[in-house]
Amino acid sequence: MLKPVKLANKNYLSSLDISLKEINHILELSTNFKNNNLNIELKNKVLGLIFEKSSTRTRVSFQVAMSRLGGTTIDLNPNTSQIGRGEPIKDTARVLSRYCDALAVRTFNQSNLEEYAKWSTKPVINALTDLEHPCQALADFLTIKEEFSGFENLVLTFIGDGNNVANSLILTGALLGIEIRIACPKGYEPDTFVINKALEIYKNKNLLKITNDPYSAVIGANVLYTDVWSSMGEENQKEEKDKDFNGFTIDSNLLKRAEKKAIVLHCLPAYRSKEITDLVIESDNSRIFEQAENRMHVQQALLACLLS
Repeated sequence: MLKPVKLANKNYLSSLDISLKEINHILELSTNFKNNNLNIELKNKVLGLIFEKSSTRTRVSFQVAMSRLGGTTIDLNPNTSQIGRGEPIKDTARVLSRYCDALAVRTFNQSNLEEYAKWSTKPVINALTDLEHPCQALADFLTIKEEFSGFENLVLTFIGDGNNVANSLILTGALLGIEIRIACPKGYEPDTFVINKALEIYKNKNLLKITNDPYSAVIGANVLYTDVWSSMGEENQKEEKDKDFNGFTIDSNLLKRAEKKAIVLHCLPAYRSKEITDLVIESDNSRIFEQAENRMHVQQALLACLLS
């Protein structure tokens, strides 16, 4: 029977924290969990959820994933704990790692996440930072693998802000050897550090393309992906960004330029008629809700690998 293999790194702070072999193992475990072919008990294990940003899919998928493994979760809302009153992360992390078996942290700065990992004696998982969203990327590539039975000769085009989701797609795509195209307005390109890291990983550096032209970026693409233009914490930039991103909406005209059987992904929540049209979300090409479901399965697999 397939069994979870302990990851080389104790923590999952970045898409770079796991190897190609480990990604494939997590995806295989995820498929088995999804098909009810695998039963792993993590009885009495506790996952602490520290979410400084609002969440629907990440929070619920972690809670359900842990429940399916026989464990429990505890919601450590900063607004109702000493975290919100300014307790140092190094104190919080050391105490919580004596209570919990793992921590999933959603915060703003990647450095805050790294501080939790520095002081925690238990695994720390990135549940989203301003820099990366690695759990989302695992679900994305599981969805792609389900559709195309693998990753060979695939092109993924991300249209929108070069944000945390784009960064994790780039890094995971580099590990998997998939062509990743990012189409964004000038000034909204992905993180330079992320681009350079990806180029170090890619055997063929031409597989990473950053462009300001969404129409050329979608030609021949197998996967079209988008996200909200204004992430959490950017509400005051919303009006300006809406203007800057004019022409970067995934609509039927853009979809027609991609491969005929291209699928459309969105990590949600979606602002219909902004970054994506209602028609495309509800089209036969959409795999958005399968993608959302897969958050639960990959996180179940990830937790199994970290806690077994």
